Amino acid sequence: MTDSMPIEVPMDDETRWNIALAKDRRFDGAFVTGVHSTGIYCRPSCPARVPRRENVSFYAAPADAEAAGLRPCLRCRPDAVSRDETAVMEAITLLRDADAPVTLDRLAAVTGYSPAHFQRLFKRSVGLSPAAFQRALRLERATDALSAGGRVTVALYDAGFNAASRFYEASGPRLGMAPSVWANGGRGVTIRWAVVQTSLGLMLVAATDRGICRLSFNEGEDALRERFPNAKLEEGSAVFAGLLESVIAAVEQPGDAAHIPLDVKGTAFQEAVWQELRRIPPGETRSYAEIAAAVGKPGAVRAAGSANGANNVAVLIPCHRVIRSDGSLGGYAYGLEIKRELLEREGGLRSAKLL
Repeated sequence: MTDSMPIEVPMDDETRWNIALAKDRRFDGAFVTGVHSTGIYCRPSCPARVPRRENVSFYAAPADAEAAGLRPCLRCRPDAVSRDETAVMEAITLLRDADAPVTLDRLAAVTGYSPAHFQRLFKRSVGLSPAAFQRALRLERATDALSAGGRVTVALYDAGFNAASRFYEASGPRLGMAPSVWANGGRGVTIRWAVVQTSLGLMLVAATDRGICRLSFNEGEDALRERFPNAKLEEGSAVFAGLLESVIAAVEQPGDAAHIPLDVKGTAFQEAVWQELRRIPPGETRSYAEIAAAVGKPGAVRAAGSANGANNVAVLIPCHRVIRSDGSLGGYAYGLEIKRELLEREGGLRSAKLL
């Protein structure tokens, strides 16, 4: 038995290669990797040593690989699709297509397992319980609708929330500002802010009662007001001063800033990318392709770059640690000099070109 489940996304060979490099078990069953120098084919998650790219071809199914003269890997057994994997796939399809919440008892009945056993199986494969997976789907739909400019009430009901309070209860800890605040330019929120001189230049820091909502370089009050036109802006305060000191320290000596609270908004995909950025250790870098693969969307390299650029909180969400696949620095909203300096302080230039 394996812990994987196939994920169906449009893929080309470059996307499949990135999945194989990441050894992402969620794509086991979506395709197999043929290694012609050894004459075997493997699951994308096979723990064996990564082969040379020129020796690799990709096949939609084991039968296609075997028709090309390859034999299954004895280590990862790509020809063995378990009943458990099939059951999880069936449940995922049912949950995505459902217009109303699906009970665990129904999922168990459809897949032929006991409720308790299927709960464990699903969580091991997906990382979430069936109930949590359904909540994540509803949040994603609602967030996408709000980001597209939809009305809050309509977006909530279209996403499957039968009461607005349930959405706020579910989304508050993860999404920061309430959706109505997003749609109304920060209406009803007090944002405290300051512009301070740092070794990287002038830095704007702004925070709600929940945490930092903006950190940028060479911006001031006008830029902040443009982002939050209906918020109440207050320049500094005694309460804000302590948080500001922590932010300045994190910028001057980049490292782990996980202790600094954030209040950011984005689509579900953007927030997944930002969370992945915060997992990159100081002194290391990742490519846009690696970030896309890490959030389960290996074909969305361009979208991962856009999410990276949409980051409202520089340094604390370390988008400067993302570089191009060829090792060059790529872009940065505040200029490559600042990006290069941040990476140099962290030791991240060891994995990036100085171009």
